[in-house]
Amino acid sequence: MSVIAFIPARGGSKSIPLKNIKTFCGKPLIYWNLSALEKTPQIDEIIVATDSEEIANIVSKFNFPKTKIYKRNSKNAQDHSSTESVMLEYINQSNLNDQDLMVLVQATSPLTTEKDFTDAIDLYFQNDFDSILSIVRLKRFFWNENGTSKNYDYRNRPRRQGFVGELMENGAFYINKVGSIQANENRLSGKIGFYEMPEYTAVELDEPDDWIIAENLMKKCKLINSSLNKKIKLFLTDVDGTLTDAGMYYSESGDELKKFNTRDGMGLQLLRENGIKTGILTTENTEIVRKRAEKLQVNYLFQGLGKNEKLDTVLRICEEENISLEEVAYIGDDINCFNLLEKVGLAACPKDAEGKIKAIPDIKIMKKKGGKGCVREFIINHILI
Repeated sequence: MSVIAFIPARGGSKSIPLKNIKTFCGKPLIYWNLSALEKTPQIDEIIVATDSEEIANIVSKFNFPKTKIYKRNSKNAQDHSSTESVMLEYINQSNLNDQDLMVLVQATSPLTTEKDFTDAIDLYFQNDFDSILSIVRLKRFFWNENGTSKNYDYRNRPRRQGFVGELMENGAFYINKVGSIQANENRLSGKIGFYEMPEYTAVELDEPDDWIIAENLMKKCKLINSSLNKKIKLFLTDVDGTLTDAGMYYSESGDELKKFNTRDGMGLQLLRENGIKTGILTTENTEIVRKRAEKLQVNYLFQGLGKNEKLDTVLRICEEENISLEEVAYIGDDINCFNLLEKVGLAACPKDAEGKIKAIPDIKIMKKKGGKGCVREFIINHILI
């Protein structure tokens, strides 16, 4: 069974033109759900279904590895077109299995987190639900037009803390099997389960004023502890076990070889394009690393550093750049990186790093191993967000 996230992103929007790519907290709106989905371990593939070349071009520039563009038919991208119409269009033209899981995600719900997607998919697999939708619990008192109270007894008004409230769809996401969506021509069917989200996620982005409210909620509730709040000005990386797989390769003539990952190079290029300086720190001293650093156009290269020299070296760089350690991001995998990783503002390690490194408080542990693109993963998911 595969798990596919599906994001409809129509180009037309009357209230807010090109709403799906309008800047929201410094990024195109659609970025936020894509970023969260990319980090969700159960998600195998993300499909952005759009009729807009502009949206497609912007999404492509994110360079997200799981994300693909699907050019939806214009007849299913009209004001009157249903979301189900484009879901069915994609299903009918793809090679999906009936048992594959489809997670319909609305780009206009940027407050949804990686944890929400992860927990909701777990909820689906751990129970006998046929489909799931995201909801919020509104502790509001509703009335009927005939003057009668709808969900409470006004003569015995309950305290809000003890009031059960009403369940409402927040439109963030829906989960169902491909075969069920086809059979019922609906995003929901069968026994329906609920994934409850905080009440603030009920905010809708239909009018310009909604944007102001939602951005403030995003900063307060989702980004408060994120790396977005860390203004990284210098990115540094270790070599063996980070930029490489830590393997020792030798030619027949005895020359030492190292295997680098091209995708990491693209990550460093993106940093340069965003005005963030870069550098390489390593305990070894080889011509191979010098040439790689030259090709990557890093600002700093320090080789032959002793076990405890990395931190002192970075402190000198900080003094030269007039920045603090809080503005430095570093990724390393072994104990000779420990002192530096403990002190920088944003620390990360590959999936296969040493246990002592993984135990550093607040360190970002990548899903990829050393030499397998972990540096790019760190850059894309935790620095350029």
